[in-house]
Amino acid sequence: MNDAAQAFTPVVPPSDPTAEQELAWVGDAVLGLWARERVLSERGVIDTKAFLHLTSNEYLQGAGRPTKVEAEIGVVYRAEGLAAAFAYIEARLLPIFKRQEANRKRQRR
Repeated sequence: MNDAAQAFTPVVPPSDPTAEQELAWVGDAVLGLWARERVLSERGVIDTKAFLHLTSNEYLQGAGRPTKVEAEIGVVYRAEGLAAAFAYIEARLLPIFKRQEANRKRQRR
């Protein structure tokens, strides 16, 4: 288990719908940057399909309601900065993405 997964503590965004939406808007941007950085570092090229897999609502639904998940990222980003938000994404979402990818590969067989 990596340090990010060990340090993972769930974040609860505000229950106010407007505040949640604003945090989700910021969290979506942070998630997009994380996904682009990850795709480039892992694949060495721009891969739009991989980016879309990492940022789609379908993918996020594996962790919960997409707006809420993005708002969680926004909360972490605003409170602790970009590095902490990236670590949160890696701990909260990356394991789910890896399971989803494994399932996709099994279904293609």
